[in-house]
Amino acid sequence: MKKQLLLFTLIFSIFGATLASAQEKLLGSVERIKVHGKCLEGNLEGNSADPEVSIYLPPSYKKDSKRRYPVIYLLHGFTDTDAQWYGLVKHWINMPVIVDKVFAAGKVNEMIIVTPNAYTRSGGSFYSNSITVGNWEEYVAKELVSYIDKQYRTIAKPTSRGLAGHSMGGYGTMRIGERYPDVFSSLYALSPCCMAPGGNRSPESLAKIEAIKDPADFNKADFGTKAALASAAAWSPNPTKPPFYTDQIVENGQFQKMTETKWAANSGMATIDQYIPNLKKLKGIAFDAGDKDQPIASNIKTLHELLENYKIEHTYEEYQGDHLNRIGERIEQKMLPFFSGKLLTK
Repeated sequence: MKKQLLLFTLIFSIFGATLASAQEKLLGSVERIKVHGKCLEGNLEGNSADPEVSIYLPPSYKKDSKRRYPVIYLLHGFTDTDAQWYGLVKHWINMPVIVDKVFAAGKVNEMIIVTPNAYTRSGGSFYSNSITVGNWEEYVAKELVSYIDKQYRTIAKPTSRGLAGHSMGGYGTMRIGERYPDVFSSLYALSPCCMAPGGNRSPESLAKIEAIKDPADFNKADFGTKAALASAAAWSPNPTKPPFYTDQIVENGQFQKMTETKWAANSGMATIDQYIPNLKKLKGIAFDAGDKDQPIASNIKTLHELLENYKIEHTYEEYQGDHLNRIGERIEQKMLPFFSGKLLTK
């Protein structure tokens, strides 16, 4: 009996080790490093010029030392961080788990995925160039891409680089993508915010914004109030106006016209007409949003119509969902297959 038990234990151990080894082969790995940005130096918010960057390396990366990979630069949303998206901090999404599942199925090409930590003192950079938050648009498109190409086995050409993002990151995807077709060849925006001017301008919301006088007030503010301050830091910076170094947003209960003008000029659809030749160079453009995610869903329908007018090929979808509840599913079923079909693997 003892011999049978020992034999069973040995077989079970061997089987367990084999199964664990097989599962390990199907999993990618995550590295979190810091990548210096010269264009982030000296920003008035005091944000680090060495932001963290999370990097997902696909299952075969450490086993096939000669293989090179396409890269997706994935931008997170407002008040999020790269650590949250990569499962290093508990959050509503765990992107590596989703990607492992997709790559294990073997139906899409393996890719490297790179996400910089764009969380700033004001909650998010909006991936824009600003003396207040730093030149994030330039950091992503130039310095980060250059570093990743030097340090990892990428296919270092635009046809093998994609840019994607959620919410604020979706806005950043469209903003950076239309300006840098010589860096990124394909774009996928998940529920992109800020595509049209406007937003909540009720007296109550304006009063909340005007009440913010210092960082302590900001830290206690609600999401919408913080988003307004972050928008000002990104799009209406002012080096003579501490502590937030922005133009006045609200004065005597009134939204300031010059601030409103600057924000409107930075909305996603306000700039598209200037970059039509660039957009036509891209291999692929896709964007989507949940039908309950308003006004984003309505705004991307307008974006779809605008691109249709210019006869720019793209993919647009409105699905049943809200701003968060199906993003993991969209990455799995839509975004990754999209990039697998668009990005060259050699």
